[in-house]
Parts: sequence; C-alpha cells; structure tokens
Amino acid sequence: MRGTHHGEYKVPGGKLVVVDLVVADGVLRGVRVAGDFFLEPDEALDAINGALEGAPADTDARGLAARIEAALPAGATLLGFSGEAVGIAVRRAVAEAAEWTDFDWQIIHEGPQPPALHMALDEVLTGEVAAGRRSPTLRVWEWDRPAVIIGSFQSLRNEVDERGAERHGVTVVRRISGGGAMFVEPGNTITYSLCVPESLVQGLSFAESYAYLDDWVLTALGDMGITAWYKPLNDIATDAGKIAGAAQKRIVAGTGAVLHHVTMAYDIDAAKMVEVLRIGREKLSDKGIASAAKRVDPLRRQTGLPRAEVIERMIASFRARYGGSDGAVSDAELARARELAAGKFSSPEWLARVP
Repeated sequence: MRGTHHGEYKVPGGKLVVVDLVVADGVLRGVRVAGDFFLEPDEALDAINGALEGAPADTDARGLAARIEAALPAGATLLGFSGEAVGIAVRRAVAEAAEWTDFDWQIIHEGPQPPALHMALDEVLTGEVAAGRRSPTLRVWEWDRPAVIIGSFQSLRNEVDERGAERHGVTVVRRISGGGAMFVEPGNTITYSLCVPESLVQGLSFAESYAYLDDWVLTALGDMGITAWYKPLNDIATDAGKIAGAAQKRIVAGTGAVLHHVTMAYDIDAAKMVEVLRIGREKLSDKGIASAAKRVDPLRRQTGLPRAEVIERMIASFRARYGGSDGAVSDAELARARELAAGKFSSPEWLARVP
C-alpha cells in the first residue's frame, strides 16, 4: 500500500506488536495489527483494527488504547501485549521510528578506565552518534578503581559521606544523566551504555523508552536462567530483588541521540556501600546491613557464573538479536574524552554543582 507506515513495539518481557497503516487527511486508515502475541477470540483482531480506523493521527498511546478497549468483545483475552502496546506501535509507525536492526551496531569492550573518563566517554560517544559520525554503540565499561557516581541533579553532601569515601579510597564523580547514586567496585559491577539515534525511540514517551531500551537485557538474563522484569521507572528486578538501575540523557544536537546507561550488581560489599552512601544508610537504618544485600541482589548469586562469562553471554545475546561488530573508541574520540575528563568531570564546580 502506497505511503504505508510501519511500526513495531516489543513489549518488555512480552510479545512483538507490528502495525501497518496509512495517514490520510490527518487520520489513520487501512490499519493492520499483527504480531506473535496471543488473542482470543479471533474476531478481537478485527475489533482492534476497526477501533483504530479513523482515529486522529496525533492520538497518544493511551487514547488509542481506550478506543481498543471499548471495541473489544466481552471476555476478550490479550496475552503478551495490551491495548496500550498497540497504541505505542501505532505511534512509532506514525513517527516513522527506526528499528534496532536498521543499524550497524558497534560493540566496545575495552580495558579498565578511571571514573571521570567513563563519564566523558558517554558524553562524547553519544554526541558523535547525534552528529552522524558514529554508528549506534553498545559500550561495556571496566572500572580501574572503586567509585560513587551521583546523578546530575543529586546533592553531593546529601548522597555521599565524603569521609567514608576517602577512608575506602572511593572516587566520587557526577554523570550527565539524572537518577540515583551508583556504588561500584572493579569486578563487582557490570555497567554498559547504549548510545542510540533519537529515531530509535521515536513514538515512545520518556518512560516508555526505558523499558524499550532495557528489553534485550531481560532476554539475555532469561538465557542465563534469571526471570527479570522492568520495574518503572528505571530498575530491572527479579523475585530476589533489584539487580540493575538505568539512567538516560537526551542530546539534542545534530539529528539527536539518547544515552541510556545501566549499572548491574554482580556482587556487592553492602557494609562498605552504606558507609559511603548517605542515602543508602538512611533507607536501611532500621533494617541493618542484611537488608542492603536484599535491596540489590547480585548476579553472582543468581547466575552462579563468573562475571566475565555473564558479560560474554550478554554481548552474545545482543548480537544474536540485533547484530553488531567489534568496535573501538577512536583516537579523536579518546582525546576529546580525556580533555573532558581532566576538565569538566574532574572539576570541583561540576562535582558540587548541586552542593
């Protein structure tokens, strides 16, 4: 069909929804919904298509879901998807969003680097993607020292016990994304960044993009025997507890790009963590150190695998799903990142910009 828009949305932990449609005179026409979901009865699919026919093209996902829910026959069962998931797929179709497999992914996994350089690399590589000079990139970090990384808008003195950090040799840095503080130690943490074009998350709200960009990790963990799910707004959890937290930063230069980075707990020194993080101590003051281990449940215990193997399996899962070739930080990118690391990300002004 001429002028057809195609949109796809993989429900986190669920099924794929595919929508093809035409936009004519500001409304949806010729809507056809498909996917690997389960739906009963069969005629419910016609009801979904009919509910979307003629809808204003600027209707948001919730509005589209309301139309669908009102049109479904009594007793209809949707498994692995929802009316809102269909609405999101429609929004992505209208926005002509890109799909993961539209890109030649670069995968970077280099040696240990200092915390400030990791902060700078995130900014530089995402900027390069926005400018169209770099392919979308998955970068797995390695740490050369213990660190606390606070969110862009967190108060330094409220989050970090500076005496505790100094006593344990923990470097404190501030990242460009929001969210909460991260306590990391070499060998105990798995951290990665996705630097992606804005087109990949077109049609998704800010909150929806978190789940969308985390979905591949749920599959990778599932392949290792862990049933994990996305927990709004920015956590990945299992029935044993939280195992990861995500944060994002949007870059508006060029064609736009999104930085989505995730820290996963492979192992954790809970006693040290609450001596360094004030907020962690306050949250756990009435429950003790044992509760800290429960709040963040390490992958080491849940997988029984060495950290290096967990990372290898994660990368293999990503490649199997989206492709990807081995990449590297270019000399020019590294030079710019080192400049930012030594300046902006090591400056007292940046670290204490929210005192």
